[in-house]
Amino acid sequence: MKRMRTILEPLTGILVLIGIVWGLTLYLQEPEVQYIQGEVDATQVNLAVKIAGRVSDVFVKEGEYVQKGTSLLQLDSPEITARLSQVSSARKAASAQKDKADAGARSQEVEAAMNLWKQAREAAELAEKTYRRINSLYADGIVPGQRRDEAQAGWKSAEAASAAARSQYDMALEGTRKEDRQAASAMVDQARGAVTEVESYLDETRLKTPLSGEVIHLLVNPGEVVNAGYPVVTILDLDDIWITFNIREDNLAGIEMDRVFPVSVPALGDKTFPVEISYIAPLGDYATWRSTSASGGFDLKTFEIRARPLDSIIGLRPGMSVLVSRKDLPDARE
Repeated sequence: MKRMRTILEPLTGILVLIGIVWGLTLYLQEPEVQYIQGEVDATQVNLAVKIAGRVSDVFVKEGEYVQKGTSLLQLDSPEITARLSQVSSARKAASAQKDKADAGARSQEVEAAMNLWKQAREAAELAEKTYRRINSLYADGIVPGQRRDEAQAGWKSAEAASAAARSQYDMALEGTRKEDRQAASAMVDQARGAVTEVESYLDETRLKTPLSGEVIHLLVNPGEVVNAGYPVVTILDLDDIWITFNIREDNLAGIEMDRVFPVSVPALGDKTFPVEISYIAPLGDYATWRSTSASGGFDLKTFEIRARPLDSIIGLRPGMSVLVSRKDLPDARE
């Protein structure tokens, strides 16, 4: 028995040693897992003001989530306020002129024109009677021809004055001409358009967000003066998020649009999520060109691959690293 133990102990040691060597051999022969690293990105919108002004109020803070239409800041522009007062007064004046044109002459003006016409008509009738009497006397040889001619000229002059007075009376009854009324209406429209324009500028003094998202950059403070077109707030749209990979073209085999593959996010506990390829485009040559050999060969370019999560991933934010194993890429070559 003792002899048997003496034989088995060295044999057991040899077998254990053989097992260790075999395990190490398998471990060393197992290919190392290679990963491609990507980065989470999302749509960022830089909001700028359309007019120059001084910031009077800021209603949000960095990191705050805002809904579409939320007021972000308020500008103070005394110049626009003064301009609005001017164009509003001009609109009132144009409206008054239009009302005057539409209403026509006042009743007192109409009555005055009528009285002048009656006076001129009576003067013409008297001049006609005078002419007829003098013409009869002229026929009897009592008055000279000169007197008759003077009476006839006075009659014609009185008739013309009567006709002119009647025209003035008719114009007073008819009111303002059609062309004048149209001109007055056009002036009102022009003034109204000026008011609308200035009011639109006044609306731009309050900057509102056109989308829902997170405020990641706030570049102004109350009291600062900003110019038109100057970006003041950056909104991050967390509903439009994707992952960017830069992959050399010799590793693009099988990577096609709409392909789905799993990725892991270390910041989220290495959980695996399915993503779908939605964008494939080469990067600029100045940053990615590389020859396969110093003496020639073909150029290798790097492509930007974008993949979007199939489902919403809670906690996923731009800047996070994303890993994908080469073996998990569609038909990727080692």
